Amino acid sequence: MDDVKAAPTVGIVGCLLVLLVLTIPYLLVAESSAVGAYYGAGAITPLAGGLFALVGVIVFAAGREERSDPSLVAGAGLVFGLFIFLISALWAVTVPASVPLQLGSLDGLAATLMELHRWLLAVVALLVPVSAAWYARTLRLI
Repeated sequence: MDDVKAAPTVGIVGCLLVLLVLTIPYLLVAESSAVGAYYGAGAITPLAGGLFALVGVIVFAAGREERSDPSLVAGAGLVFGLFIFLISALWAVTVPASVPLQLGSLDGLAATLMELHRWLLAVVALLVPVSAAWYARTLRLI
């Protein structure tokens, strides 16, 4: 697979991973209202980044299948990716460390996963702008 197809494919995978990581608390915590409070505890909700990730899947897919101008897709993917990462990172930094521990009776791996969840989201979100930059570089735009 050449880089012109691989880069947007990685972007699609990155966006889907962001959405998957956003669903983890809903799978681990019994009360969805507690997850809503967890996502609302930061400066901005990471669900806004999830919305951008949904749009990002469509953008990267349009570039991968050459249904849109590749340079436009690379630029839009980079902008969406930066927004996804900045929203996720800002939320991860501003959520108090005690909030994930108050989500219910979690123990073992589930408790550890919830404790590290916000940082996992920020790291996974970084994959989207990196893949968009790779795509732009492959197209010789940067």
